Amino acid sequence: MGIVEDIRAAQRANGTATVLAIGTAVPSHYVEQDTFADYYFRVTKSEHMTELKNKFKKICEKTQIKKRHTHVTEEILQKHPTIGTFSSPSLDIRQDIVVVEVPKLGQEAAEKAISEWGRPKSEITHLIFATSTVIDMPGPDFHLFNLLALKPTTKRFILFNQGCGAGGSALRLAKDLAENNAGARVLVVCSEVNLSDFRGPTQDIGLLVTQALFGDGAAAAVVGADPVPGVERPIFELVSAKQSLIPNSGGLAVGKWKEAGLYLDVKRDIPVVSAEQIEKTIKETFAPLGVSDWNSIFWIVHPGGPAVLDRVEAKMSLKPEKLRAARKMLSEYGNTSSPSTLFVMDEMRKFSAKYGLRTTGEGLDWGVLCGIGPGLFIETIVLRSFPAN
Repeated sequence: MGIVEDIRAAQRANGTATVLAIGTAVPSHYVEQDTFADYYFRVTKSEHMTELKNKFKKICEKTQIKKRHTHVTEEILQKHPTIGTFSSPSLDIRQDIVVVEVPKLGQEAAEKAISEWGRPKSEITHLIFATSTVIDMPGPDFHLFNLLALKPTTKRFILFNQGCGAGGSALRLAKDLAENNAGARVLVVCSEVNLSDFRGPTQDIGLLVTQALFGDGAAAAVVGADPVPGVERPIFELVSAKQSLIPNSGGLAVGKWKEAGLYLDVKRDIPVVSAEQIEKTIKETFAPLGVSDWNSIFWIVHPGGPAVLDRVEAKMSLKPEKLRAARKMLSEYGNTSSPSTLFVMDEMRKFSAKYGLRTTGEGLDWGVLCGIGPGLFIETIVLRSFPAN
């Protein structure tokens, strides 16, 4: 080989990227879903809207969520009453809060992941931060960099407004960075504080559903190729990754920044359209591996809501237990947006270890991660598991 080819070969890792550690975090404050309608209409001073309140109760029941963690407390709403209205100008107030809380929550998740990884922070070479709730410059990636005291040469990337699919997008980017930079250790952090889109009730069902669905959370992962034997313990191998955009679906999941904050609107067609694209993508992706029995692999699916999981389950003819991890995370945390798939991944490997299963993929070797983001786009990552204990 020539000099350039030699340099290029030395720059690359030998193997594929692996997830080496995972950490998650949520605010301490949470709301119980079975009493949330009463609480929500009371704190937003909307108790006179009795018919809408009854409709909202039914929406909450259908979510199959037990509780959601949130930074929005009665104390904050009393201090900043414009946040609790539907359309009062409040963007400045919201951003002043989330610009602090988003990186802080991300720090908590990142420190857990780094602690599990067991290596010094100075070995982190890249930082990827994903969020849809902070719009300041410099962004939360810069603030997290300072909170963690990472080395000055750490290369930073931010994924903004990728919504619920950002976790998959961040892992796809991390895979490219880890495999094309020998010795790279990439810290992925996804953090969302949904105070940006909390507001009083409206007759628009799509906007109302978001108030019953989303919860705050952060998740972090350390990604790297060629794990050091006896030092680093890989959890999942990122075998391949792709993103596919669904044609003519741009209006199904929409977020608009206005003077009153972020307005999120989700349409009923999302589960059907997403499941159809997931089926197409999964078949294309696993064909080279000779896999066509979808119950023979493990599934890490974005817990966007029960309808999304139900449609994927039906479309792929999955046994009920295949989406256990996703349904559990939906029940305990709601839809946490960008960190959601990492929450599911963390739950799966912990469940596998707790019950003595052979691999981190609930005893199976091969699996898939499916993220769903506004656009609509589908992130698909083929995973291979490692021994669970």
